[in-house]
Amino acid sequence: MAVAEAAPAKVRTVEARESIGVRLAKTPLHLFMLVVGILWLLPAAGLFVTSLLPAATANARGWWHVFGNPSEVTFDNCRHIFANSEITRALIVTAEVTIGATILPILIASLAAYALAWIEFPGRDWAFVVVVGLMVVPIQMALIPIFRLYNTLHLYDTILGLILFHTAFALPFAIFLLRNFFAGIPRDLMEAARIDGASEWRLFFKVILPLGLPAIAALAIFQVLFVWNDFLVGFTLAQRNTPIAPALAGQLRQFGSNLDVIAPASFFSAVIPLTIFALFQRYFVQGLLAGSVK
Repeated sequence: MAVAEAAPAKVRTVEARESIGVRLAKTPLHLFMLVVGILWLLPAAGLFVTSLLPAATANARGWWHVFGNPSEVTFDNCRHIFANSEITRALIVTAEVTIGATILPILIASLAAYALAWIEFPGRDWAFVVVVGLMVVPIQMALIPIFRLYNTLHLYDTILGLILFHTAFALPFAIFLLRNFFAGIPRDLMEAARIDGASEWRLFFKVILPLGLPAIAALAIFQVLFVWNDFLVGFTLAQRNTPIAPALAGQLRQFGSNLDVIAPASFFSAVIPLTIFALFQRYFVQGLLAGSVK
């Protein structure tokens, strides 16, 4: 009996030692990842502290000096953002463009992806090849032609023009991502729904969309991050209705020492994509996996 009781205890001791050994072996990796994480967070932390300092103090000394004199921290800079009509207008424009340029390509791409994945029609495979080929077209290549076209169509410096431009360049990747995800849905499920008399529209709304929500959510996150952080498109195709990134660049050129406005506005602009990434980071992985295999 004593031998039988000692055997499990010995096994637990060996397992505990192995667990400790594994943890010790991973300690250098964990320390390295900790250092990398701190280095990535330092710029954001510095921008946050700078946004809470008076402009004179931020210009004269580095942001890290606040730890020696915390009384210099002030929230007046946050009020300066709402007193600056250009910054507040840019934030509103950015939100409108981001919402429109996220919803519209998702609607179009989901329909196109369903057709390419589950509807037989002549030239379907070639159409998908063309979609994949459009993914390699650089956005800079279309800026000047679109600029001239927008001047002709009176879409220059309009929110609709920015939404349409971002939608056009988001569609190839969106269709590719959703088509590969939709194609992975079990064929038996689709055939069973068709046997029950479901139309293509009913299949799309009742089967495809609910099962494709992870890929759609991942696509929405990708698009929000891209449009919100965009500088080049807004700088080229807008003058008064500029998004936040070109507006901040304009403030920096005109008022080089105006950190009481630039720093909090920049931090507020960066917080939104960082928050989205922190809350929905698991969808990034699902989206990448959905677009990597058939």
